[in-house]
Amino acid sequence: MEKRLRDYLETCRLLAAQTKETGSAPGPEELERRRQEMLVQIGFFQHERLIHLIVTVTFAVLAFLTLIGCVLSFQIPLLLLELLLLVLLIPYIRHYYILENGVQKLYTYYDILEQASR
Repeated sequence: MEKRLRDYLETCRLLAAQTKETGSAPGPEELERRRQEMLVQIGFFQHERLIHLIVTVTFAVLAFLTLIGCVLSFQIPLLLLELLLLVLLIPYIRHYYILENGVQKLYTYYDILEQASR
């Protein structure tokens, strides 16, 4: 998903740069088609972002509860579970961060296309 988002952001960046430089490089029909396509892609990435938010928050809550369990009763299996949850939580946070920032950039590119179509 990260590669797909990165590739699509590059495509949008090029389109936005082309649109800014020439005012409205693609024709009005092409610009409208690109805007609609971008809305669909934004919807896909928003859905992915929501799913990863739910997973990340769930892992964070589980890690916190396991930490409380480790503090209250020190047990090796609980400590190993805490370590496992933390190891999994870090990539989830990174992935969610990338999705969040990517969707925010897509909003900016969409706004550029929106202004060019006026």
